Amino acid sequence: MASMDGPDRARTHLTDQEAREFHGIFMTSFLIFTAVAVIAHFLVWQWRPWLPGPQGYAAVQVEQQLAGATTPAPKA
Repeated sequence: MASMDGPDRARTHLTDQEAREFHGIFMTSFLIFTAVAVIAHFLVWQWRPWLPGPQGYAAVQVEQQLAGATTPAPKA
């Protein structure tokens, strides 16, 4: 790995220590964002799976019809 004290330093305006610090903060932020995204996807999957079950999308349609039948009709 080349030292950042040479001509490459003019491109980044960061010392080697500053670059390592930024990289650490970036990686920590990326891992936190990824963890939040994985948790959110898992929770949405539990709420409403986006891939059909063994009976295909017909089972999803039956569940939607049952959910619609059990909700009371709005009063006018």
